[in-house]
Amino acid sequence: MFAGRRTLMSALVSAMAVLSLAGCVEGMFFYPDTRTYATPEQLGVDVRDVVFDNGEGSRLHGWWMPAVGAARATVVQVHGNAANVSNHAVLVAWLPAHGFNVLSFDYRGFGRSEGSPTLNGVVADTHAALAEARRRGGGTPLVVLGQSLGGATAVRALAEDGANDVKLLILDSAFSSYRGIARDAASRSFLSLIAPLAVAGLPPLESDPLAAMARVRTPVLLMHGERDTVIPIAHSERLHAAAVSPARFIRIPGGQHLDALSRPALRPEILAAITAAL
Repeated sequence: MFAGRRTLMSALVSAMAVLSLAGCVEGMFFYPDTRTYATPEQLGVDVRDVVFDNGEGSRLHGWWMPAVGAARATVVQVHGNAANVSNHAVLVAWLPAHGFNVLSFDYRGFGRSEGSPTLNGVVADTHAALAEARRRGGGTPLVVLGQSLGGATAVRALAEDGANDVKLLILDSAFSSYRGIARDAASRSFLSLIAPLAVAGLPPLESDPLAAMARVRTPVLLMHGERDTVIPIAHSERLHAAAVSPARFIRIPGGQHLDALSRPALRPEILAAITAAL
């Protein structure tokens, strides 16, 4: 009898641990903060604070960097899962000098944006950012640059968007599956034993970036470092294979996570891809 009670108690404790982990798994995708990593003066570009509504009761903050001269297009940066816009904008601050407006924004709960992030919520925020870019861009075509978590988010947003003014989707170090990347991360820790149960709390497979990619009609440029230990390059390989629109894949020998835009040698290739898509 006592052994049966101990077995039941052990099962209940294990179940509670799994449920607790499942509730935390989605939160583990987000690492926002309010620290200032770089000021507009340090970036050396014209930066204007913008605030816009995400349509769900939260006000989002971003940086608008107008093009130098006549704007050729507007680039919307959908950034990764950590820090805030002041950390990520440095990766796109070189674009205005080449004739591109840039909108870099923070998801809900990041930086000065209100609310708390969720995986579906940041997709809604991306829709709001696209609307803001259209409003500010004055009819210029759009380019969407999604990085890491932002890549997965951008794929989902564009699959739902339906407009024809987005001329190119650039994916930098993106992942193809929420459950897949959670398992990848758990495999490097003690959580690997219960991860298969915990990831059940994540969005279903039909909400994965991989499924969304088949609905994207915009040309796609994928970039991924071959030595990325945060998001294995196999995720971008799967996204590339799932694309139904024209898609090009730049594999970066020796590349780490999110270092493509830090490489000046790659910038002419990126600019050429944008120009060809406009």
